[in-house]
Amino acid sequence: MRDDTLVIDCGTCSESGTDTCDGCVVTYLCGRDPEDAVVVDLAEFRAIRMLGDAGLVPPLRHTESV
Repeated sequence: MRDDTLVIDCGTCSESGTDTCDGCVVTYLCGRDPEDAVVVDLAEFRAIRMLGDAGLVPPLRHTESV
């Protein structure tokens, strides 16, 4: 693993199993049914896109099928 890599591991999180864990985006994304859509509003989409453009998170790759 590189020094500039952030690993988010729920097994080592001090908030695991707490109310904070219940509100965590990682818990939300990993704990949902894979068939469920993740719905974000326009402001959230812009924030995610800005984070991706800055290289802080992977870019959104979703494209709607026709």
